[in-house]
Amino acid sequence: MAVPSGVSLSGSCVELSYVDAVRQRRRRPLLDCVTARFEDVSPVRPFRWSRGERHFAGWYWAATTGQHVGFESWLERDRLVLMDFDPEVVGIASQPFWLHWHDGEKERRHAPDFFVRRGDGSAVVVDVRADERVEPKDAEAFEMTRLACTQAGWGFERVGVPAAVLLANVRWLSRYRHPRCLNGRVSVRLREAFATPGPLMARASAAGDRLATLPVLFHLLWLQQLTVEEMAIELLGPRTIVRLADGGAR
Repeated sequence: MAVPSGVSLSGSCVELSYVDAVRQRRRRPLLDCVTARFEDVSPVRPFRWSRGERHFAGWYWAATTGQHVGFESWLERDRLVLMDFDPEVVGIASQPFWLHWHDGEKERRHAPDFFVRRGDGSAVVVDVRADERVEPKDAEAFEMTRLACTQAGWGFERVGVPAAVLLANVRWLSRYRHPRCLNGRVSVRLREAFATPGPLMARASAAGDRLATLPVLFHLLWLQQLTVEEMAIELLGPRTIVRLADGGAR
């Protein structure tokens, strides 16, 4: 999308406003914020619940950070679960800042949905919107956010509806994401059981009582210490082939 005439792309004119570590609101030029840890900030706007609204807001406990992260729709929640499952992600914050710019007639602002920090130190700003729901003003805001992120040295992604099978599998595993699901002795037995690839249910039974082994098995799959080849193609089931992941623990 072309940037509308009159819109300033100067890093000194684009500003961010956010809530700092001591809960004070700050507004600074974009290029003064490139090293800020936005993965640790509080949301710049509240998450509201109203009867009759189409969207459902809430809080998701992220295993990645051990903290709750807000979302404003089921689609944002689904994307949040997938980010939490991504082993490259080490930090996530929702509604991290307002991006301010001038469109030639008036000041505009946009609050991206998520700020993500990766293990290599890089950052990605994420907006979540289904393709069919991107209106012209939304597209302009996303393009301005992309350009601002480029100036700041961050990545930018506008993501839509995720693949259904992958999402179903990851949402199932997310039920077992909490560390309380990990039992050390059972984990050792499961690793031995899957030293060679084998069917999920049969090997879980071989490792002990399934009431004890299955929660640990699903937790190890969540951690991606155990893995399956067809996560995005087939739903997890009793005959799903599970193997030890390459590279050891997450």
